[in-house]
Amino acid sequence: MSFSQRLHDKAQPIWEASHNHPFVQGIGDGSLNLEKFKFFMKQDYVYLIDYARLFALASMKATSLEHMSMFAKMLDATLNVEMDLHRQYAAKLGISNDELEDTQPAPMALAYSSYMLSVSERGSLIDLVTAILPCAWSYYEIGKKLAEIPGAMEHEFYGEWVTMYQSEEFGEISDWLIKLIDQLAEGLPENELTRLEEIFLHTSRFEYMFWEMSYNEETWPAHVL
Repeated sequence: MSFSQRLHDKAQPIWEASHNHPFVQGIGDGSLNLEKFKFFMKQDYVYLIDYARLFALASMKATSLEHMSMFAKMLDATLNVEMDLHRQYAAKLGISNDELEDTQPAPMALAYSSYMLSVSERGSLIDLVTAILPCAWSYYEIGKKLAEIPGAMEHEFYGEWVTMYQSEEFGEISDWLIKLIDQLAEGLPENELTRLEEIFLHTSRFEYMFWEMSYNEETWPAHVL
């Protein structure tokens, strides 16, 4: 069994919970409350800023020009494709650019991105790839599954989201990261693989909690603002 398959098998219960979450299912069948989606898009926009920083850090930690180049492409795709989708949605949903740019991260979003940055800054390239892989991989799986729902990709507000994350282009990013983690894990001792597995499971859990946060529109308690 490859290391990536081992990670996928271990995280499957968490990923199934994410796929079955009412927020995700609501995107697929069009029943999601639009205010919840607005909250999600603003928080995801903030999250993607730190996610982009991780690709920049990966390019620095990479030891081959091929890997450096690919991470640079991922950085560009995040900043200029994925975040552009968020900006387009913001305009469609009546969210001004100022409101989008001024969004402050909710506690869960802050915890998630801070954890990934901490793991990636302190660790090696495989630590970083392990931390970011659940986001790319699970989103692609979710996108493909939601695309099977009749009309999901034609929905007025959610169709573009489903179309993007089920796309071959997004899948190529996920597939490349999967192949890379298997290359980097080759020959590592079991105790190191177990440590990496915990990172993967933690960020998989954070993915689930991000859906939960968005569904409940969770932010800081009013009395501590």
